[in-house]
Amino acid sequence: MKIIDKLAWIEIKNKAILSAKSIGKQKYYIPGGKREHGESDEQALCREILEELSVELEAKTLKFIGTFEAQADSHPDGVYVKMTCYTADYKGILKECSEIENFQWLKYSDKDKISEVDKLIFDFLKDQNLID
Repeated sequence: MKIIDKLAWIEIKNKAILSAKSIGKQKYYIPGGKREHGESDEQALCREILEELSVELEAKTLKFIGTFEAQADSHPDGVYVKMTCYTADYKGILKECSEIENFQWLKYSDKDKISEVDKLIFDFLKDQNLID
């Protein structure tokens, strides 16, 4: 079994979760990405969010939410993604950058638009009454 280790930023507004779609991709995903060599979770997540959405996460407000694993989209069976999720306050105005085509605030009813690991996260957030 192969694991793709990723980080994600959980941002909720009006009981909807911020989700982004990369250029050329079909599914939305919770913003974040992979660590570069030697980066901590905090460093990697702050860098990825700045690159993707042009906002600065306030590192001191980072709060661990949970870690979720599922089959990775568009990968062979047995390739899993492990998503370690955090919330954090941010400074700036959300704007698509880098490989991001657009972002949307998704509700639980939008689960058909997201990846398998994100479905687990949506289920968790719904159970916590954080999203509708």
